[in-house]
Formats: sequence, C-alpha cells, structure tokens
Amino acid sequence: MQKLLIDGHNLIGQTPDLSLADPNDEQKLIVMLRKYAARKQARIVVVFDSGNPGGRSKELSGGNVTAIFSGSHTIADRVLMERIRELKQPGDWVVVSSDREVQQAAQRRKMNVWSSADFAKKMGPPPQRDASAEPLTAKDSGLTQSEVDEWLRLFKQERK
Repeated sequence: MQKLLIDGHNLIGQTPDLSLADPNDEQKLIVMLRKYAARKQARIVVVFDSGNPGGRSKELSGGNVTAIFSGSHTIADRVLMERIRELKQPGDWVVVSSDREVQQAAQRRKMNVWSSADFAKKMGPPPQRDASAEPLTAKDSGLTQSEVDEWLRLFKQERK
C-alpha cells in the first residue's frame, strides 16, 4: 500500500482548479485525495496550516485520508518534519512537498520525495464515467455510507 505524507496548502497551490483563496480549498483537496486513495489503494496523511485548535480533523478525515491542522501555535512544515522524524518505517512513506526544508528532512530519513507539482499531475483528473452507468455508491467511492452522508451534510446537499 502506498503511504503519502502531504503538505496540504503547498499541494493546493500546485493543483489546477484549486485556489488558496477559496474558503473550501481544504475540503476540495480532500475529495481529490480520497479519490486518489481509492484508485491507488493509498493511505494519505495531509497536513494543513492553521485550524483551531489543531490536530486531526474528524470532519475531514476518512476514506484512507487523515487531515491534520497545525493549529495556531505552529506551522504545517514543522508538523510534517516532526512526523518525518517520528515515523517508525520512513522508507514506506513518500513525502509530497515543494518546501526544501521538508524535502531535506525526508531525504535524511531515506524517504522518497515528490514535489507538489509532480503529485498534482499524478493525481490527475478522476477517471471519466459513462453517463449511462449506474450512480456511484459509497462502495464505489472508497468511502463508507456514513462518510458519504457526512460529506453531503458538509456540502449541504440532500440525498436523492
């Protein structure tokens, strides 16, 4: 299983159709990462700057993606470097960041490093579905039904 440790805002800035100016940028990235995780059978930890009080986001985590906010006391780069130092099997992980300090910390631990721009290309657009195909279910998306319901609630959409 592919394991990725991602610098969230760094990746948003390199991903077409996402903007750091968008107040929903983190949620939109998480949707893309969940699709990638489902396609690639990957486990993803994505770290964002800010967020009060900081730590793991219960609302955004799920579907093999864990979202972490650095909180007001630190920055995402520091959280990423702490996680890099603490990983028990660093060689099993890939770090996605264009920040040189984060990349160097990962390389010191013999981890693979992908730039955010390169990973944005790897994420690519989701596969196209036949419009006449059956509607997607929670199983198709790699999410549980409760996660699908939560996303629908977060985006204020009603189930059909």
